[in-house]
Amino acid sequence: MGKVYLIGVGPYDEELITLKALRVLKKCDVVFYDRLINKNILNYVRDDCKLYYCGKESGCHFKTQEEINEMLVRFAKEGYTVGRIKGGDPYVFGRGGEEALRLYEEGIEFEVIPGITSAIAALNYGGIPITYRKISQSFHVFTGRTENGLDYDWDVIAKLNGTIVFLMGLENLNNIVTNLINNGMNKDKSCAVISNGTSARQRVVLGKLEDICEKVKDQKITSPAVIVIGDVVDFREYLNWYEKKPLFGKKICITRTKEQAAEFKEKLFELGADVVEVNSIKIKNTGYNLDRYIEILDKFDFILFTSVNGVEIFFKYLINKRYDVRKLKAEFGCIGEKTGRALEERGIIPLLRAKEYVAESLFDEVKQYLKPGHKVLIPRAKNARSFLKDSLLKEGAEVFEVPIYETIYCKMGREDIEDADYFTFTSPSTVKSFVTSYGVEVLKNKKVVAIGPITKEELIKYGIIVESAEKYTIDGIIDKILRMEGYYV
Repeated sequence: MGKVYLIGVGPYDEELITLKALRVLKKCDVVFYDRLINKNILNYVRDDCKLYYCGKESGCHFKTQEEINEMLVRFAKEGYTVGRIKGGDPYVFGRGGEEALRLYEEGIEFEVIPGITSAIAALNYGGIPITYRKISQSFHVFTGRTENGLDYDWDVIAKLNGTIVFLMGLENLNNIVTNLINNGMNKDKSCAVISNGTSARQRVVLGKLEDICEKVKDQKITSPAVIVIGDVVDFREYLNWYEKKPLFGKKICITRTKEQAAEFKEKLFELGADVVEVNSIKIKNTGYNLDRYIEILDKFDFILFTSVNGVEIFFKYLINKRYDVRKLKAEFGCIGEKTGRALEERGIIPLLRAKEYVAESLFDEVKQYLKPGHKVLIPRAKNARSFLKDSLLKEGAEVFEVPIYETIYCKMGREDIEDADYFTFTSPSTVKSFVTSYGVEVLKNKKVVAIGPITKEELIKYGIIVESAEKYTIDGIIDKILRMEGYYV
C-alpha cells in the first residue's frame, strides 16, 4: 500500500511553497495538480514522476471530484507515493477534506501539508493587511461560490466588525454586495477585488461597496479573484510594496537547465517579475570519456574550461576516481565569471581568464603563454564550436578535446508561455530545443534577449529580432531587460 500527500502550495508565487511541501514532492512517484497552481512547482518533482492534470474551473471539469478520489485511491493501492497538489491550503475550500476522508475510508495512509491561503497572501501582495490593531481585530473567510448557491445568514455577516473575505466569488459579486447592503452594511464600506493575486498579472480594483461591481466590470477583472471588505483596504495607499517592484507586471520566460535556473529565477523574483521556467535542455554527464586520459592528466600544460558544467563534471570525475588534484601541473584557463568562480571554489586560481565571454577571447589569452608542443586539455560539451581547438592546433599545440557532457533537448509543454513579455536564451542549444518544441511563431513580436553574440546569431537564423546582453551573464540579461523597461542600472 502506498501513501498519499495532500499538498498545499500557496496561491501562485512559487516561493510561498513550504520546505516540507518541497521535500515531500521529491518523494512522489505520481502527482496530480490543479489549474491554478504555478506550473513551475512541477519542476521540483523527480524526472521520473508521472504528472496528471485534474484541473477544475467554473463550468468545465477536466476531472470530477469523484474521479479524482478514485485515482488517488487506485494509485495508492498500487503502491505508489502519491502527491495531490492544491493551490492555497488543501482544507480552505479546496475539498481536501473530502479527499482525506475517502482515503481514511479506504484504509490508505495520508498526510496533509498546509499551504498559505490566498485569503491572506493575495491581500498581503495587494498592500492590504487582513487585520490591524484597533481597526480590524478579526477576519472572516467565506466561499463565494457553492453548487447550491450562497446560503448564508447575511444579517449576521453584515454586522461583522472585522475584515470579510470571499474566495472564488467574482461571479457572485453582485449577489454578495446586494445581500450585504440590504442587510444593513454601510454602502460606503471600503472594498477591493484582487485578481491573480501574488502573480505579476495581479490587478487590484478599489471602491466602495455600492460601486465595486461597476468598477470591476469596467476594468474587465477576471478570475481567480479575492473579494475583501473592510477598513483595512484603505491601507493599500501606503502598504502596496509588491506592485512597486521594477519588473512587476512582466512575465519572463527563462530556458536554462533546471539546475542553472534557480539563481536567474531568484533575481527576477526580487525585481517583481513573473517567471516561466522552461527547462529546454538537460546536461548528460559523459565524464567517463576522461578514462583514456587519466594516466596522463599530470602531463598537460593547460586545462581550459568554457563553462561551469565542464568544471563541475571534471572535478566530480576526479573525486569518483579518487584522483589527487595536487598531481595536476597544468595552468588553468576559463571563459566567464561563473566558470572562474567554480574553479576558485575548488582551490584553483586560473591563470587565464577570457576578457570577453567567447572562445576567441580565451585563445587570445592562452597564445601569450603557448609554445609548440604544449599539451592542452579542453573538457567540454559534445559538438561544441571547434574554434578553440582549431586555433590552438595552428599554434603547434597538442590538443585533446574531450566531450565530458552532452546537451540533451527536452520535450516541453508549457501552455502558459504564450503571454510572456520576454524570452531569454543563454546558449544556442536552448534556442534549438525551444524552437523544436514550440516553433518560431511564439517568439514573433516578443521581446527576446540573448546572453551573448553566439546565442544571438542562433536566434537570427530563425528570423527572430533579438537584443543581446552587453555583459554575457544572467546579470547582463537582467540589466538589458531593465534598460528596455526604462530603468538605467
